[in-house]
Amino acid sequence: MSTENAPVSTIADPAPLGLLGFGFTTLMLSLVNSGTFKVAEGAALVLSLALFYGGGAQLLAGMWEFRRGNTLGASAFTTYGAFWLIIWYWFNHYNAAATSNAVGWFFLGWAIITAIFTLASLKTNHALILVFFFLTLTFLFLAFGQWQAKGAFNPLNDPSLTKVGGWLGVVTGLLAWYTAAANVVNASHKRELLPLNLKR
Repeated sequence: MSTENAPVSTIADPAPLGLLGFGFTTLMLSLVNSGTFKVAEGAALVLSLALFYGGGAQLLAGMWEFRRGNTLGASAFTTYGAFWLIIWYWFNHYNAAATSNAVGWFFLGWAIITAIFTLASLKTNHALILVFFFLTLTFLFLAFGQWQAKGAFNPLNDPSLTKVGGWLGVVTGLLAWYTAAANVVNASHKRELLPLNLKR
């Protein structure tokens, strides 16, 4: 069968989907961490988002990024999709039962992974770099907050390190939303309406 005149298969950019799912789920959990509303008020919503949007949609975006040959996008979306599924499983099956020390190391591990993605993103655009940079800070402060709660580690002598991590997470979620919006709007209008890079 001849394929000379066969249409070229194209896949739409999955990054906005992944960024929207990541941004919304991060924003909701971060509002809990920042103390904006209590865990009991938002737990069901956050966990639902973690399963279907933060987890499921990001895993799909990651698989499509593999198909497009985007190593950073594929690795990041799949990694954070798995992160949200871990959060969903952990809270549903173990009721978040873990020591503050263990949770601190858990978040530190995610900070290191995110720092790797931050380095990889330096060749992309400023908006994406900021998403990874603020996410790295978010995970670090959440780790410090857990160790502070245990009383074992308090590098900044601040009683609300988890809340700081929460507000950094809010910034991260909003930056992810902006980056997604810029990708969608610019692609739809076929010109740059929302800049992804700071003007020099």
